[in-house]
Amino acid sequence: MRSPRVKTYTPTIMTARRLAPALLGLALLSFVVARPAAAVVSRVTVESREDVLGGRSFGTAGGYEKLAGVVEFALDTANTANAAIVDLTRAPKDASGRVTASANFMVLRPKAMPRDRAVALLEVSNRGGKAVLPYFARAAWRANPTTADDFGDALPLRLGLTLIWVGWQFDVPLRDGAMRLDVPIATDGARPIEGPVRCDWTVDERVATLPLGHRNHRPYPIADTEHADNVLTERDGRLAARRVVPRDQWRFVDETRIARTGGFEPGKIYELVYRARDPVVVGMGLAAVRDMISYAKYDKASPFGVRWALGLGISQTGRFLRHLVYQGFNTDEARRQVFDGLFVHTAGAGRGSFNHRFAQPSRDAHRFSAFFYPTDLFPFSGRSQRDPETGMTDGLFAHEAHVPKIFFTNTGYEYWGRAASLIHTTPGADADVELLASERIYHLAGAQHFVVGTPAVPERTDPVATYRGSPLDFHPTLRSLLTRLVEWVRDGREPPPSRHPRLDNATLVAVDRVQAPAIPGVGWPRAAHEAYRVDYGPRWANGIITLEPPRLGRAFPVRVPQVDADGNEVGGVRSLELLAPLATYTPWSLRRGAVNPGELVDFYGTFIPFARDRAERERSGDPRASVIERYGDRTQYVELVKREAETLARSGFLLAEDVPHVVAQAEIGWDRRMPPPRPARQ
Repeated sequence: MRSPRVKTYTPTIMTARRLAPALLGLALLSFVVARPAAAVVSRVTVESREDVLGGRSFGTAGGYEKLAGVVEFALDTANTANAAIVDLTRAPKDASGRVTASANFMVLRPKAMPRDRAVALLEVSNRGGKAVLPYFARAAWRANPTTADDFGDALPLRLGLTLIWVGWQFDVPLRDGAMRLDVPIATDGARPIEGPVRCDWTVDERVATLPLGHRNHRPYPIADTEHADNVLTERDGRLAARRVVPRDQWRFVDETRIARTGGFEPGKIYELVYRARDPVVVGMGLAAVRDMISYAKYDKASPFGVRWALGLGISQTGRFLRHLVYQGFNTDEARRQVFDGLFVHTAGAGRGSFNHRFAQPSRDAHRFSAFFYPTDLFPFSGRSQRDPETGMTDGLFAHEAHVPKIFFTNTGYEYWGRAASLIHTTPGADADVELLASERIYHLAGAQHFVVGTPAVPERTDPVATYRGSPLDFHPTLRSLLTRLVEWVRDGREPPPSRHPRLDNATLVAVDRVQAPAIPGVGWPRAAHEAYRVDYGPRWANGIITLEPPRLGRAFPVRVPQVDADGNEVGGVRSLELLAPLATYTPWSLRRGAVNPGELVDFYGTFIPFARDRAERERSGDPRASVIERYGDRTQYVELVKREAETLARSGFLLAEDVPHVVAQAEIGWDRRMPPPRPARQ
């Protein structure tokens, strides 16, 4: 239940200050845990507490309960653990001299698990949502998991994990159940702080207005709608010259949108830099995640106490966890280790806008959207390296006293669309990087950024059918890897060795060295997303951007996975879809038509089924062997699938309990592609 006051948010940052009073005004509080004034977590208010699924038992973990409420934080500005938080000293302080914030939280905890065996998994919420159960338990997507469908097969609960969600992002879209953080506004004494904020849009069809916030997030307030710093430009490509749109041709509709006379044209990239005011202390989100886990691990009064802690980040929040480690937030105010293990999924080589003045945490970076935000910045690899261009030596783990055990998992999309090769190659892409003992890198070969069902309607059918959206399912691999990470942290059991494409065996290559098959009508990308050396102005070292748009230096060379004769990626973890393929699964999809053709589509792959038999293959000129030429019949195909599934299970990339599931899915794929002939009419 949420109070009506929360539902009346206006989409500006100022109204974020209303969150804490609204949440604390809820009735029926179960209990309040108040900490001493010096504590980082100063108060935990549990507003609801209930058994999960009526007290159902989850394997050896037993029954679970769900807790929800509000957690309040109080940060010491003099503590070196908080020194990296931009503008923290400019925020208002409470009577004890600390800077406070509050967030909503939800916890699923095993009721009978001894604390000395309890393992927390904190999912850093991607834009306020909850993904751990859909990703690891084949569950429905729900903000408030309640029904059996919301828990799926409950793998994380059967593993005995205490699942934790806490708000860390201040500007999430306004929807019920979203996790959000209420943080203070920084000021320059009695005066408001102003500065540049940038927005950009790739316009695919003519529209009348454009939103200032990314993906419906709440934007920063406009300082002055007529300020000379408010400049709108358009350009024809990501690196094309910008043209200023005359000021009398566009206007601010309100605090959240702009309009242009005649609308915004398809095929253009528009970019607005405007004078904003009232920056919130965005970096307190990093501290909120840190301190929530520190509270669970070290505070005896915690109602969800644990011994070990894992962090999970997916896409945006995978980048968040890379940022957290890089800036030293895995060490709390008492100099103790926070996370013991991290699961960083589909983050590519990025960090993000999580701790600078006027940061917009939702802004990411792809080949053809969200350009040049502070996302793909050196350093990229865990091991420190020297950038030969700038002479700087740095590493993702260089500033962290407590480096956790880390899994980095990336799909093929991240290599094409998120510069993932940079996390395990040198800055010049001339050698592989030796990984540290505390990290594993797993490439989920052939997969797109997220899993979708088998597409029903092809993009094109002549001469070979192709579909936008790849159904390659990497979730079974993730389920096994989560189990392996728990075992690594809790029991010291080594996980499988890293599996990713490499330069030294030619499974990682330059874009123009990919040996793509000549499938009729199918073009391969001619460029991948690149990370640049970027200049945000002289105050960027202190977390303040003064140059918008930024000045670009030289790009870091990126590499992509090599493919086999079918066009399927080699290297990395190959799922059954690639070990016994019925199609080519590319992790990229190209734009078609008149609007920026040939550029990458964000997130999506392409599904290109094989011909059914030789005759169909020869009619289309498809060089890939047909289904019947490969396998003969359904029985032989299923036998191969079973053998490959057992091999995956033995190697640690598939749970034994999931073997029947993946085999059944492969059978469904065969029947969809090779339906049995209809019986002849009598």
